[in-house]
Amino acid sequence: MLDWLSENWLYIAVPLLVYLASYIVGLWVRRIAYRAFDRWAAKGKWEGNPLVVQATRTPFLAWFMILGAYLAVRVSILDTSTKALADKVLVALFIISVTWVAASLSEKLLRLYIGKVKRLQPSEALIVNITRITIAVVGALILLDALGAPTTPIILFLAAAVFIAALVSRDLLTNFFSGFQLVQGEQIKVGDFIRLESGEGGYVTAVTWRTTQIRGLDGNLILVPNSRLLQSTVINYGRPLKKASEPFRFYARLHLKEVTGLKACNLTELVDTLKKVPGSVIYYHTHNFLEEYQYLTPEPANDFALWVNDELGNEVLGEKLASIDTFGFPTIAALRARIIGVIEDYLSKNPDGRTAPLGREFHFIRSISVILPTPYIAHDLREFIEVLRKVSTDSISFHVFEARLRLQKGVNDFSIWIEDCLGDKDLADKLAYLDPYNYTLEGLRSTIIQLVEKRIK
Repeated sequence: MLDWLSENWLYIAVPLLVYLASYIVGLWVRRIAYRAFDRWAAKGKWEGNPLVVQATRTPFLAWFMILGAYLAVRVSILDTSTKALADKVLVALFIISVTWVAASLSEKLLRLYIGKVKRLQPSEALIVNITRITIAVVGALILLDALGAPTTPIILFLAAAVFIAALVSRDLLTNFFSGFQLVQGEQIKVGDFIRLESGEGGYVTAVTWRTTQIRGLDGNLILVPNSRLLQSTVINYGRPLKKASEPFRFYARLHLKEVTGLKACNLTELVDTLKKVPGSVIYYHTHNFLEEYQYLTPEPANDFALWVNDELGNEVLGEKLASIDTFGFPTIAALRARIIGVIEDYLSKNPDGRTAPLGREFHFIRSISVILPTPYIAHDLREFIEVLRKVSTDSISFHVFEARLRLQKGVNDFSIWIEDCLGDKDLADKLAYLDPYNYTLEGLRSTIIQLVEKRIK
């Protein structure tokens, strides 16, 4: 072995010296090149400078090492076939490394600049992945061409694959281009409140390459394909309004009727029974009675007035009972006292012995309220309007009629929330001054919506 080395050391030393020389030259060239690049980037204050240096500094020296290995093979005593094989391996390593660096650097630069453009942020992952795949395919084709492999069949195969994929995923492509159009055109942006053609509405939380995400009024997430969004009629109300300190939660209530078994044949029995029945009986024959028959013209005042007038034939007392403003009493106890007072005052001056016909007695019915939570929550006035369009009349009745008795403040839940959580006393007062007994429930709904819409326009 020693004898062989002493005779052939020159054949080993020359390729090795060529390789080392390439490595040293690479260190020197890299130092000069990056200094010049840093000076250029500093003048232009380019933010991508650190990314370029980070992505290419190590591979730059590796490329000179590959070059050194290539030159070393050229000056070696290896046979022609071995040199050709070594050349292909080194060329393949170089192409793979350049492709890897190009993909990595493009990803970092794209993320840097997309992060500054809000319109492109929802599509960041898609843009980065498409760029990486494109660079990888181009690198693979260059590598195959360098190795002498036929690339035409591969290109045709890729074209056919892309065409077939486009046919199979045409809906995805349609949604993608629609999403790109939405983002670029800024027709719908994150944070906008929109109402769909189907009637659903909410705030846009994200616009992705495939769907637009909307937080519905019931808190659920609605995913709408971008293509469908562009093809349908959408009302865009723009950015959100002032957010309430506490959201408004909508409830509904249902009334169950329970016959108490108590009845009255004349005014004396009516007064005596009124004094001992629970407040839910008074509520049923006044507030609930008005809600059930508010569509009548003229609107009846309460059940007691109707019975006294129709069954006892006492129009004078019936008129006095009808003149009691049911809406004007903050509590059931106060309303009970007023009704009893009117009847007792009339009896003290006009003893009345009239009795209702058999089977036409006044039957006392108790109202049982069942409070049910709804999925709807309003964070601002715009959401409040949209929810108000959707909720049942039972929900409106609960928050308007029953609120006055429940809160004992003479106002409704809507006014309390608007004043306390939104700080809009003027609008709160306008809703508080509404006399709900002058409207049907649907009419009341429309009136409240009109008042709030005027405020937010």
